[in-house]
Amino acid sequence: MLTPDLNALEGLDLYGDGNLPLTDCQGHRLAVECAAQFIRMQTAAAGDGVEIAICSSFRDFDRQLSIWNAKASGRRQVLDEASRPIDIQSLDDNQLLDAILLWSALPGMSRHHWGTDLDLFDAKNIDRQSLQLIDSEYHPGGPCHKLHTWLASHAADFGFYFPYQAGLSGVSPEPWHLSYYPLADKYLAAFDSDKLKARLELAAIELKGPILTRLEALVSRYVYFVAPSPNGPVKQILKK
Repeated sequence: MLTPDLNALEGLDLYGDGNLPLTDCQGHRLAVECAAQFIRMQTAAAGDGVEIAICSSFRDFDRQLSIWNAKASGRRQVLDEASRPIDIQSLDDNQLLDAILLWSALPGMSRHHWGTDLDLFDAKNIDRQSLQLIDSEYHPGGPCHKLHTWLASHAADFGFYFPYQAGLSGVSPEPWHLSYYPLADKYLAAFDSDKLKARLELAAIELKGPILTRLEALVSRYVYFVAPSPNGPVKQILKK
C-alpha cells in the first residue's frame, strides 16, 4: 500500500493548469516516471507482437473544458453506455450532465490532468485516424483486443492498471485507459474538492449551476470511485 507524502505534493496543481513535472513521450506529455515505465512496457509488448501507441495523455483544464462545452452545447456527440449517440434535446440539465459524465470527465476532475493516465491503441491493427475509442474495438474481434488482453496480463508489472472497470468505477469501463498508479494514487489522495470548486466557479463552463450544486457527490462518484490499484512494488524490468 502506498503511503503518500502529501506535504511533498503541496503546491502542485492537480486540476489541469499544467504545473506538474511532465516530459515529452513520443509527442505526448507524461509524468517523467510514467513515461519511463511506459517505454519499458511498450518494448515488452512489441516482443509479443503488440504495437502500443498513445492516443491521448496529459490534457490541461482548458482542453478538457473545450471537450465538455462542445458536448453540452451539442457541437460534439454525447454517447450512451453502449456508445450510441444520444439526442440531448430531450434531456434536462441534470440528465445531460449525467450523460456527458458517462465518458467525459469534468474539467478539473480528469485523471488526464496528472500526466499519469493514457489512452492506448494497437497501431499494428488500427491507425489513429480510424480509432473511435469504443468498447467494440477492444473486445474479441476488435483491432485492439490483443492489446487489451496483453495489458490485462502485463500492465501491472510496469505500474499500470485499468482504473475504470465495470462495477468498480463511476466512469464507464474504458479498456483503453491505463493509469500509472504509483503516482496517480498519491495525486488522488491529495485531491482537494474546495480547490476544484474555486476553479470551476471562475470557469466559463456549460451546466455550471447543476455542477456546483452537485459537486460533492460528483467528486465522490467520478474522482474517488475508481477500481482499486494493485498493491506492492513496481517491477523494474527492461532497464538495460
